[in-house]
Amino acid sequence: MAEDVLSQAELEMLLSALESGEEPAANRAVPRPQPSGGTSQGAPQKPREKIIAYDFKRPQPVAMEQIRALRTLHDQFAGNFAAALSALLRNSVLVKLTALDQLTYGEFVSGLENPTCFNLLRLAPPECNLFLDISPSILYPIIDRLLGGGRDPSPIARRPLTEIELRLVARVTTLVLQELRGAWHNGPPVELSVQRVECNPHAVQGVPPAEAVVVISFELSIHESRGIMKLCIPRNSLERITSKLSGEPSAATGRRQATGETIQHMAGNLQHARVELVARLAETKITSADLFNLHIGDIITTEKDVHSPIAVCLEGITKFRAHPGAFQGHKAIRIEEAVNPPAGQATRP
Repeated sequence: MAEDVLSQAELEMLLSALESGEEPAANRAVPRPQPSGGTSQGAPQKPREKIIAYDFKRPQPVAMEQIRALRTLHDQFAGNFAAALSALLRNSVLVKLTALDQLTYGEFVSGLENPTCFNLLRLAPPECNLFLDISPSILYPIIDRLLGGGRDPSPIARRPLTEIELRLVARVTTLVLQELRGAWHNGPPVELSVQRVECNPHAVQGVPPAEAVVVISFELSIHESRGIMKLCIPRNSLERITSKLSGEPSAATGRRQATGETIQHMAGNLQHARVELVARLAETKITSADLFNLHIGDIITTEKDVHSPIAVCLEGITKFRAHPGAFQGHKAIRIEEAVNPPAGQATRP
């Protein structure tokens, strides 16, 4: 019966009986452990965890921090690439990030069309390979528009690219590399270049077939024509370049303290940013009747002493204590001390 499930203690008792040569009788009742309260009804047993066999053919999962960083950066890339490609084709192009999958390189290649436009990319530094595939279902409509046609939908050719078509495709891949550099601007400058272009994806042995990769898929739409562009990043390359992509160290290296150079770089980027600085002289409460009867020239008194410091708030958070005064005919404040709130807390006025 479904309810007659042996517990771990019962299984151990049966195994010990078998090892000692005793065969349990069919009508022998196996004693069940009683709860500490002495009652026959114990607490409900915890559901047993489901054991899943480890699949050695599947890649190790990539850290969620890396996945989030890749998705954020390439969402931005999709919008910028759509604008750049629309300007090149003089047609409205939509680019949308549709999937971010973890596969093996063999699974990635086997899922591509043949023939296709398969690009082997070189990223430096560090020296590592990336892969870019553009589906013929969207590539040939792009080529038609580069040649001045494309007003009417035409059948998709299932053949390798010609020399002239490869030169036209190079203009598209140049835009892809340009926008990838822009999306990866948080890290140090990187060099991206196309090493090879193949029509048969199986002809490029960039990494072993069992190598874990991250595949980022984009859907390109030009009127009624749609197709997929895929960017493949091997796991080993991802570990080395995640810090460059997101501006943060990878999950494998842990979180690092900001260096002096990083602080100076951030200060240089923020030196022209405008922030709100407010000096709060005093706070008080009045009745609604007094509020309605206020007129120009009325004096509102507060409980704050004239010699006590006032709070200086930066974006709503108290950062300094100061005294009011005047300087060259203007109202001014003189900062007396800084306010350092405890870690994780913000001091409000």
